Amino acid sequence: MAVTRWGGGPGTPVLAVHGITANGHSFARLAAELSGLGGPPLIAPDLRGRGRSAHLAGPRGLAAHADDMAAVLDAHGIGDTVLVGHSMGAFVACLAAVRHPDRVSGVLLVDGGHGLPAPPGTDIDAVLGPAMARLRMTFEGPDHYRDFWRRHPAFEGRWNTWVDHYVLRDLTGEPPAMRSACDEEAVRADGEQVLADPDALGAVHRLPCPARLLWTARGLMDESPGLYTRERLAGLPEDLVTVELPDDNHYSPLFSSTAVLVAQQVHALVQQSVQVQGEL
Repeated sequence: MAVTRWGGGPGTPVLAVHGITANGHSFARLAAELSGLGGPPLIAPDLRGRGRSAHLAGPRGLAAHADDMAAVLDAHGIGDTVLVGHSMGAFVACLAAVRHPDRVSGVLLVDGGHGLPAPPGTDIDAVLGPAMARLRMTFEGPDHYRDFWRRHPAFEGRWNTWVDHYVLRDLTGEPPAMRSACDEEAVRADGEQVLADPDALGAVHRLPCPARLLWTARGLMDESPGLYTRERLAGLPEDLVTVELPDDNHYSPLFSSTAVLVAQQVHALVQQSVQVQGEL
């Protein structure tokens, strides 16, 4: 499994888990902002079937990803840490905390982790739109792929170097027939569970550690409202802190200046974990 590490500062590295068709480089800006706060390093794998881990076979599903996170901690000599999860990665982070409670001291969920009722017949194609459609497309080269993403409503007018590096990590093959590195079979298996798996949807209610959820006012296609509203978040555990990101869509918190706020939330969970361990 490909794992990227950013930052060489002190402290236990934070482990970050990306979204369903993303890759670990979606957290590069967060890592930089966390370092700027004097925070610990950040490590982020490319999950099975994505990015530089696209070649890895099953097992498929969110529980397998959760167990992979424990294996990543083992491989890096990390006992326990704070997990950050974006979108599908937030569900994986919740499951990892539930399945491996001694390895996770805090969880930050970014626009994910809390399941929403899906109308009968809803599939992952309908939810992800162009992000899913691209898995069956070919592209003449990097510039063609950039143009595809620049037209995506969530990134239109929000393009920067962080987005560019993230997008190009997903591109594989040779011109003029390059494609996304994502394995469609893996994406579909995970998508079914995000929409309907009881363990994945219920994990946020069984978290054994401090947790926070950052939710965006706009959705995957920059529409309003986004995945969550205050009403949709009703019923979450009372000790789960929720924070609205009013100027962001589903993708943008990791790439925009909001990454500073996300880093602050991560740093707060890290400090809380250190304080608790000091009292034990």
